[in-house]
Amino acid sequence: MKTDSPKGEKQSALLSAGKWLYWVLLVLMLIPFKLFTTNEDTINALERFSAPVALFIGLAFAFIFGIPHPKFNKKFSKLLLQASVVGLGFGMNLQKSLQSGADGMIFTIVSVIGVMIIGILLGKYMKIDGRTSYLISSGTAICGGSAIAAVGGVMKANENEMAVSLGVIFILNAIALFIFPPLGHLFNLSQAEFGTWAAIAIHDTSSVVGAGAAYGTEACELATLIKCTRALWIIPLAFFTIWYYRNEKGGEGKAKISIPWFILLFVVAMIVNTYTPASIESFMRPIYSGLVVAAKQCLVAVLFAIGASLSLKVIKQVGVRPLVQAITLWVVIGVGSLLAIIYVGV
Repeated sequence: MKTDSPKGEKQSALLSAGKWLYWVLLVLMLIPFKLFTTNEDTINALERFSAPVALFIGLAFAFIFGIPHPKFNKKFSKLLLQASVVGLGFGMNLQKSLQSGADGMIFTIVSVIGVMIIGILLGKYMKIDGRTSYLISSGTAICGGSAIAAVGGVMKANENEMAVSLGVIFILNAIALFIFPPLGHLFNLSQAEFGTWAAIAIHDTSSVVGAGAAYGTEACELATLIKCTRALWIIPLAFFTIWYYRNEKGGEGKAKISIPWFILLFVVAMIVNTYTPASIESFMRPIYSGLVVAAKQCLVAVLFAIGASLSLKVIKQVGVRPLVQAITLWVVIGVGSLLAIIYVGV
């Protein structure tokens, strides 16, 4: 729609400028600047601050310029995140990872079921739309946007229900990436403790890996492993959702179950890295290291793209009650898992 008003012209100019600036920033996010230095302190600093800075730049971009390429941005961030997770697998030892992640398995099961029950009951108490409440609970319990997309598909959620649920999760993910690493240092959590906490208490895989990377290499590896294990709960939850909404005729679209295939590729990458024959290990090891570096840098671009998806329009659409429900659930899982890690040794 054309407009001759000064306000309309200003908005059009901002959107136009944002279209090319988006590509410039995206390319910059994909450049691995840490490869241009051999100083370990500089490399550690770049890895620590790159994820939060990328997200902040994305948020600032969306607030100033809007979202110039919404469809591409959404698809790009999803595919690049999946590729990043697979790439990180080439830097992890399967045996050590399974040993480290086994201790958190029981707590993962308890937390997923517990958050779903609390979320559904809380939604009814607050008189929030049942389907929206269910989607928010699913995203909090498992893996944020991925769980909401999968569950929303099988329950045939409409566009508004999906938008509100995803908007809530995106807001809290942005906050989590900034506050979790400082809180981890405040409570003097070890790398393993923080990795476990981040994987359980932060919604989306992107923010989990980003927060883990900001805390340390070991925290990033363990957080990625536990989160990917947690994401597999999408499958049983999808089947439960089909049963739970079996008599409901509302919604739109066709029911389908989205299986997170990239998690299987993540496991394959760990197996390849762990069991590479000694005869070719000297040749393959630099390739694996390069893939890990590329994966970490791609994650920076992912966080920029996610930040660039969170516009003021999305925030306004969320509403107060769904946001309060999501924050309450987040506090429950965040505080509960932290106490369990500190005092029980989960």
